[in-house]
Amino acid sequence: MTPEDLEGLLTAEGQNLLAGLREHDPVDDLAAATRLRRTHDAGLVAAALGQARLRQRAVAKFGAADAHRMYFTPHGLEQSTRASVAAHRARRFAAFGPAAVADLCCGVGGDVLAMLRAGLSVTAVDRDPLTCAVITANAAALGLADRLEVRCADVTDVGTGGLDGVFVDPARRTARGRVFDPEAYSPPLSWALHAAATGSPGAVKVAPGIPHEAVPPAAEAEWISDGGDVKEAVLWFDGRGDRVRPGARRATLLPSGATLTGRGLPDPPVRPVGRYLYEPDGAVIRAHLVAEVAEELDGGLIDPTIAYITSDERRATPYATAYEITDVLPFGLKRLKALLRERGVGVLTVKKRGSAVDPEDLRRRVRPQGPHSATVFLTRTAGAPSMLLGHPAAAGGAP
Repeated sequence: MTPEDLEGLLTAEGQNLLAGLREHDPVDDLAAATRLRRTHDAGLVAAALGQARLRQRAVAKFGAADAHRMYFTPHGLEQSTRASVAAHRARRFAAFGPAAVADLCCGVGGDVLAMLRAGLSVTAVDRDPLTCAVITANAAALGLADRLEVRCADVTDVGTGGLDGVFVDPARRTARGRVFDPEAYSPPLSWALHAAATGSPGAVKVAPGIPHEAVPPAAEAEWISDGGDVKEAVLWFDGRGDRVRPGARRATLLPSGATLTGRGLPDPPVRPVGRYLYEPDGAVIRAHLVAEVAEELDGGLIDPTIAYITSDERRATPYATAYEITDVLPFGLKRLKALLRERGVGVLTVKKRGSAVDPEDLRRRVRPQGPHSATVFLTRTAGAPSMLLGHPAAAGGAP
């Protein structure tokens, strides 16, 4: 899409085309294009079909109500923040108290829109003219344009010293794929960290796999999951206040909003597998907060290198999923196959941690059959390859 294509889509003719393509099946693109070109410009038809496909993909991130009113580029949609995660971050910014936030590298505006909805004024900066036109159109389409200023500029040319809140989301992809060198980000991670550190508050979105040793001492690091999937990490700063805990590690789980902060606990003890096994949320594991969850559960690890917690009592926690374990066995496909046949297990969920076995290959080889379901954990206990068989524990306490 070009800026001219976007202008065409914003006309009454373009809006009518997009409305008619809302439920369009991309499989029928050729037939639809042939039909629509009889009465509309070919370029406008192509732009509308492309936008319809992007909007359908965007529903997973933005929800149908917003996605079908917004405008996207393929790269912008891929890099955009999921609406639930952006809303959480916007609430944190708003709670810190800045009246205005500068979103540097704003993209198509996932974070911008969330901050506007949180009551903040936003200055959105991006060097790509099309991206700037898209965020402007998106804010207008959602009725949020009154507190938005869009600047089409290189973010490294924008001074941050006089800004209040600062958010930076460096681009970690190019046309050739993912970028792994932080100094090859656009802008470089070192620049982004310096810019955010001047904010009150400031934040930098980074990949969830960031090594802990790469987190600046002045930052509070927050790992965020949504529906159990780890989405990102954020490094928070407060260059002119004390509302951020430097060196703290935090895990936030959406949609509940449950937040766990590290207390510097030692590694949990290793103990035999008890009646219950707990699988910590990925954000908890990334934040190195398994010890905090184990203490809450009065549990221990099944192996010093494996992030599974075990205990004899069922305790409710938002930070881990509980399973009741019925069998603890040394690893062996024949033994597992016989046990599943004996129990009549036809629906088998395979989870692994610390095992090289491919779950799909195992499922094909054991050929589960029967009316019952079970979960098998391929892992290690006290250093030995093991299989733990069980099922999700009943919610709210012991069954």
